[in-house]
Parts: sequence; structure tokens; C-alpha cells
Amino acid sequence: MKKPNPALRVGRITLIIAVIVAVYWWSWQITEINPAKLADLYKSRDIIIEFLTPDLFTRDVEPTTIEIPFPIPCGSAPNPEPAASGPRMIPSVPCAASGEDFTLEGFDLTPNVETAIRWTFPDGRLLTAIRTTTDAKGYFSVIVKAKPIAASQDGVASQLAVETFKPVGRLKLSDSVKAVTAAMFVTVFMALFSTSIATVIAAPLSFLAASNIMRHSRIGSLVYYVTRSFFNLVRAYDPLVMATVFGFWLGFGPLPGILALTVVTIASLGKLFSETIEGIDNGPIEAVTATGATRTQNIVYAVIPQIVPDFVSFIIYHWDINVRISTIIGFVGGGGIGYYLNEQINAFHYNQAGTAIWAIVIVVMAMDFLSAEVRKRLT
Repeated sequence: MKKPNPALRVGRITLIIAVIVAVYWWSWQITEINPAKLADLYKSRDIIIEFLTPDLFTRDVEPTTIEIPFPIPCGSAPNPEPAASGPRMIPSVPCAASGEDFTLEGFDLTPNVETAIRWTFPDGRLLTAIRTTTDAKGYFSVIVKAKPIAASQDGVASQLAVETFKPVGRLKLSDSVKAVTAAMFVTVFMALFSTSIATVIAAPLSFLAASNIMRHSRIGSLVYYVTRSFFNLVRAYDPLVMATVFGFWLGFGPLPGILALTVVTIASLGKLFSETIEGIDNGPIEAVTATGATRTQNIVYAVIPQIVPDFVSFIIYHWDINVRISTIIGFVGGGGIGYYLNEQINAFHYNQAGTAIWAIVIVVMAMDFLSAEVRKRLT
């Protein structure tokens, strides 16, 4: 027996390593990976903290409002007389030119509470300028711009208002929790409906895509290849793309999301079901055939009893998968928790978005545990 050449073996291994390194280097160049951008995560630490601190509980608030007239420009209305004691706000100047910045300070207000600085125009309209928080002594200091829209009208100055929100009463579930719970139910039931409809359609089609059932004649082979091609074609489309297409046709909401999931799940379950059928034991089929049973009787008495446990396992597993996919579909208007999450992120409500994210994590973990337990008992 000829001994392998060590130099040739080393050269082959070196070539393989060089090819792998070249592939990864090429991938690095094409994808334009820039590790320096990871530093942006530190800059976004406040947003990340908000995502990690969901809005779970709240309390009723008791608003308190203090107002003073603030002429814009100077001389357009009488200057205010600032209070000397008690809860009060004092601007650094009694009036200002249009577009000018000035400092506004608050004293002896409710400590450690959210505070809104607003303009109340002479015609009664409101405009929130700044939101801040008072310190432990009820003090705040902010820079306010004298907006042109707040200019005095007919000798009447706009009111500069400070509104504090003091929490009162017991803790209760926040509105975010209630909205997230409702949206999560929509997501779970979207996945349930789509999986159920897909199962009803995919189960019979899977027999047409099983070679051991269909490929016994030319017509059967033709049906087999057509059905297989259909499954492969539909599986090539991402659920997000399908949801976008159905959304344009039917408008946004849970219905296009359900239809998108159903179409994709039909193809996926159909492929899994057909492969399960192809992998069955031929012994029972031969035994039933020996009794003179027809093709249909073979399927009913020899095939179906073997595939039911795997079918149920795949169905539950796909329900789990569809719950996760439903979250992404919501980002294109497919309804459910994804739609709520998209709304909160776009509105910069990161605490509320964090509530949705944690709900998704909890439900996905619960679904994964449930499906794993059911599959374990069936196999």
C-alpha cells in the first residue's frame, strides 16, 4: 500500500485554508462591515435602557398648571408680575423678541415629576414646547424659544404655562400592557388561523407530492412534479413580501397577514408532510396490499396511521413559527403585535416598544416550551 505524501497533504490543507480565508475576506469587503460603528451602541445607551425597561405599571396623575402672560415682542402687551413665593415660574426676561431664547425656571413645584412647558395662545390653542422633570426640590431650568406663533394679538399676550403631573392613587397596569395584550392575542390567533387553514390544504396536497404514492404512472408522475414545483415556488417568497402584496390588495390589517402566512405555510407544511409520507415503513403497505386492498384503502389503513404523529408535530411547530413570523408581518401593516411595535418605535415611545418586545419574548418562549412538550409526547 502506497503511503500518502505528507507534503501533498499539507499543501492540500494549506490550499483549503487559503480558499476559506479568501472567501471570508471577499465577504468582508462586499458587505462593507465597519466594526467602528459598534461604538454607536454606546451612544444609544439611553434608548437601549428604555427598551429594557418596559412600561408595565402606572398611576393616575393630578395635573397642576401655573400660567403667566409673556409678551412677544416686548411692548405688545403688559409685562407680568412674577410671584415671590409658593409654586411659581420665573422667566429670565419679562418679554422677548420673536425667535429669542430665554431661560425659564420653576420653584417649589411638585418634586420629581414630569413637567410640560406649554404656550396658550390668545385664541385658546395650545402648543407644548418642552418636557422636563423637576428635581427633589421641585426646581427646573430650561431654555425656551419665543416662538413667532406665540406673538401677542390685539394687546393680549400668550400665556406661558407650566403643568406638573403628580402621581396619585395605587399602581395599576399601564395602557401599554393592555394594548400589548390585545395585540398579542391578535398575533397568536393570526398564527392559529393561518396554520389551521394551511393544514387543511397542505395535508391532501402532500399525498400528491409523495413519490411513493404518485410515481406509479405517467399521470401520477406529472401530478407529483407539478405539486412539488408549486411547493418550491411558493416557498421561495418570504412571508414579508406576501404580506406586502396582500396588503396592497386588501388594505392593511390582520386579514392580509393571515393570508400571507397561510400561503407560505401551505408550501412549507406540504413539503414536510410529503417527505414524511415518503419516509414511512413499506411493511404495513405490503401487508394491506396482500389482502387485496385498493390504493385508497392502502392510504387510509397503512399510511395515515404512520404519519399522524409527525403531522401533528409539524403543525404545532409551525404554529410556533408563525407566531414569530406574525410579529415581523405586523411591520408592513399585517396587524398584531408587530404593527403596535412599529407604531411605538416610529413615535419614539421606546418604553412602550419595550413592553411589546418583552411580550413577544415571553409568548415565543411559552410557545416553544408548549410545542416541545407536545412533540415529545407524540414521538
